[in-house]
Amino acid sequence: MTVEYVDAGEAIDQGNLSGKVPGGDVAPPVVRDVNYERILNARSEPQNWLTYYGAYNGQRYSPLDQINTENVKRLAPAWVFQAGTTGIIAGTSTYSFEAAPIVVDGIMFLAGWDGWVWALDAKTGIEIWRYKHAVPFDVSLCCGNVNRGVAVAAGKVFVVTANAHVLALDATTGKKVWDRIYGDVRAGESATVAPLIVKNKVIVGSSGGEFGVRGHLDAFDLETGEYQWRCYMVPKPGEPGSDTWPADGEAWARGGANCWITATFDPETNLLYVGTGNPAPDFDGGVREGDNLYTDSIVAVDVDAGQIRWHYQCTPHDVWDYDSIGECILFESEGRKLLGHFDKNGYFFVLDRTNGELVQITPFVDRITWGAITRDGQVTPKVYPDEEGVPVHFYPGPAGAKEWTHAAYSPKTELFYVPVQDVGATATRRRREFKESIPYWGAGVQVDIEDMTGSISAFDARGEEKWRWRNELPMCASVLATGGDLVFAGEPTGEFNALDARTGELLWQFQCGSGHHSNPTTYMVDGRQYIAVPVGWGAWSEGFLPGMLGAGHGSALITFALPET
Repeated sequence: MTVEYVDAGEAIDQGNLSGKVPGGDVAPPVVRDVNYERILNARSEPQNWLTYYGAYNGQRYSPLDQINTENVKRLAPAWVFQAGTTGIIAGTSTYSFEAAPIVVDGIMFLAGWDGWVWALDAKTGIEIWRYKHAVPFDVSLCCGNVNRGVAVAAGKVFVVTANAHVLALDATTGKKVWDRIYGDVRAGESATVAPLIVKNKVIVGSSGGEFGVRGHLDAFDLETGEYQWRCYMVPKPGEPGSDTWPADGEAWARGGANCWITATFDPETNLLYVGTGNPAPDFDGGVREGDNLYTDSIVAVDVDAGQIRWHYQCTPHDVWDYDSIGECILFESEGRKLLGHFDKNGYFFVLDRTNGELVQITPFVDRITWGAITRDGQVTPKVYPDEEGVPVHFYPGPAGAKEWTHAAYSPKTELFYVPVQDVGATATRRRREFKESIPYWGAGVQVDIEDMTGSISAFDARGEEKWRWRNELPMCASVLATGGDLVFAGEPTGEFNALDARTGELLWQFQCGSGHHSNPTTYMVDGRQYIAVPVGWGAWSEGFLPGMLGAGHGSALITFALPET
């Protein structure tokens, strides 16, 4: 029997229920003139944070230097925005505030869990408008009720929803302009990625690899929402790479490789650089013999054609859940166009981004027992769950030596700054029959609750570690580098830190009241620099820090600045 899918319908207009300042529900048209050229040159207007990483290169670096190593000790809260709601989809314990705040000429655009989007005055924190998307409560979510942010251009705010829609909202009012579905929630697909605007396209990727779906990257016309292209990350039979999957059966059709973290982009190569997720089932490789392309890979996609131009696979035939979804940071060194990628498997890869050639590889975490990768990229697995019911312990655990949370790169210091998680796990293979929309892990997994540590570590492009700021717990939030020679990083226990970018010395700290698992950004309004950080612990915390499953969930955006006098 075929059951017709019923969508969630329309949400109540939350703007009418928010108690906002009367008459303050229309934002100035600051996004009207945001276009491809402005995003292309985003760092030439450092007062703004125009796109997810701050610029197409993924560096999470701002040249703003009003806040610097000399005065950061005076940093204090400027304002706080309370989202004031907890997660409903998939249960209240699973939500997390992960977004990267976007700022355009004094207006901030921010996404949250449960389909929320807000526009705020970036100087005062006053809410201008809010949007709430209707999302079914029973959407299948692997790893948390989360959203990583919005994109802006052409007078619109673009956002994905947990039930795999991509929306365009009017940036002045928050009213919906268009709405497109790009995933099947009945099959276990969802969406959490922050969109990327390139030329006339809105680029988004799918989530749901733990449910046995086939991952894809998608492009829509930013004006009309019309489909431009879809690029599947698992080849079907007969396509290049299909020989890395079993010839019989449909393992490829449920192969994973979802693109759930925002791509970076190089206008000179015209390529998007995106990391792909794990194969499915995560831990049972016996049902999908082969390297399983293009899972756990860095993939270069032509932005106009939507076609793969090259790939580099970081973990062939992954049976440890080592998604390669981490950011692909674009930089230049010794006259070469390079790409830096810190992988879940514990290795730092540097590739030539014109052709995918391996330049260097080095471990960035102390404990790696799952296997080894040589300097020339040869992978040798050592420990993995290959016998039914037999527990196997390995480092790093399935959340990786670095989860999705992002590293940063400072062109001023020429150093990468990476949040490190040094924690192991035990996986016990449990073979199960594939059933649509049912978790398809292939193992029972228990992440270590003791004997763990973390750091913010600084590396140069050759893979040499320059300094390490150590923490008792894994570091589970993105970092931000600035022209003031500062690195900002949040801790799971709530501390928000400023480190000296050249030495790693802790210069300033503020307790935010909830753990960090988000993307801090920086901007300037009326000559005053602000640091903004969403604070709200949660999501898949049992995967990277199970000992803090019961920690307080926050739902605030805290913004810091130097005193005005």
